[in-house]
Amino acid sequence: MKVFLISSNIADSPYSVYPLGLSMVAASLENAGHDTRQFDFLASERSIETLNTRIKEFNPDIIGISIRNIDNVNLLNEQRYIGTVKDIVREIKKISPAKVILGGSGFSIMPEAILRTVGADYGIAGEGESLILDFINSVSKGVYPKERVLRSDSKLSGGQIPSAYYDESIMRFYLKSGNIASVQTKRGCGHKCIYCSYPVLEGRDIRSRDISAVVDDIKILIDKHQAKYIFFTDSVFNDPAGDYLLLLDEMKKRKINIPWTAFFRPQGLDDRAIELMKETGLKAAEVGSDASSDTTLRKLGKEFLFKDITGCNELFAKFEVAAAHYFMFATPGETKASVLEGIRNIKSLPKTVSFIYMGIRILPGTPLADLAREQGIIKPGQDLLEPVYYIAPEIDRVWLQETLTEAFKGRRNYVFPPDALDDRLALLHKLGHSGSMLIPGSSRLKRKV
Repeated sequence: MKVFLISSNIADSPYSVYPLGLSMVAASLENAGHDTRQFDFLASERSIETLNTRIKEFNPDIIGISIRNIDNVNLLNEQRYIGTVKDIVREIKKISPAKVILGGSGFSIMPEAILRTVGADYGIAGEGESLILDFINSVSKGVYPKERVLRSDSKLSGGQIPSAYYDESIMRFYLKSGNIASVQTKRGCGHKCIYCSYPVLEGRDIRSRDISAVVDDIKILIDKHQAKYIFFTDSVFNDPAGDYLLLLDEMKKRKINIPWTAFFRPQGLDDRAIELMKETGLKAAEVGSDASSDTTLRKLGKEFLFKDITGCNELFAKFEVAAAHYFMFATPGETKASVLEGIRNIKSLPKTVSFIYMGIRILPGTPLADLAREQGIIKPGQDLLEPVYYIAPEIDRVWLQETLTEAFKGRRNYVFPPDALDDRLALLHKLGHSGSMLIPGSSRLKRKV
């Protein structure tokens, strides 16, 4: 069958991110013999006219739309994206009889609410590589699912997770914005952070892809697409089992050295691990510190304390790896005293960049959502499509914003609000600077994507 896949993401702050999930679904379809086209709404200048033209030219049997983000999870500057998806679906319905099916990480967080809002025909919640094939096989026989939201109780094994089918024209657009290309090495997250949707989306069992296949992907990005910087998209790169070290060993064996970055937990690292990372090209580390005091770290379900954050920061600094930390205030257990303690702790971290957030976006299926219901912050049955942020009951929002603004103003290595540098980063990328802008003490900074 002919399948037309659309990346609906329009977020480009601080730079655009290649639609990796869409490309992995495309690979699954191509491997199964389906004629597949990929279309990126952002790369096409958000043009409905261009989209309509491409659909008419291809005349697909099925149209899939990937939703990466629901909103920008920034309480101080909210931006919402589901309206764009609704517009795309409405225009598709005017020109094509093809069934429209939604998917992607953003959709999977709250599928019923999004499907109801945007007016598509079906949706896939969770990993789409196999479910989309099941759907198409049934549709080709004239059999349509009774349920509009399709789910699977099983997860793909690491060896079943396909390499992405990187679209050359789409990749060219994204390489213009920092030259960063995305690679996934594993799925799943075994940690118990109360606010995080990764275990909901990917499960708690870590499923590492075949190491040779991952390195093959990197080679393709370097040799075919001329990528100059790799971003490993895993929820946590340095998994407790140490599979990431096997990947780095394989990269070293195959003489791959390309600048790269990833998300790290501030535990389990040592000199040998950092040396191996440096040998393969590590340039910047994004550390999921998330809270700035032992009290709030425990309440968030973290397995580490602030001393571990300090030690991790010192280790990256020792090897001259640029590091960034992400801190949220007004989390469960937060008090005025812990806010002030957290500010002192953040300021004690040398040679790093800290991005500061207020509140936590509440997502369905997380322990934080359960806590918020208990505390009356959200109502039973509330779908949460409209963003709701957790602010600890003991914290006054106005006081917190004023306190954080005063504490971190005038210092380039403290970024509050978290999007304060986006315009500057966009300009740097347009001028040809590549990679993650994480050089402490300078104006070349970046925030989590």
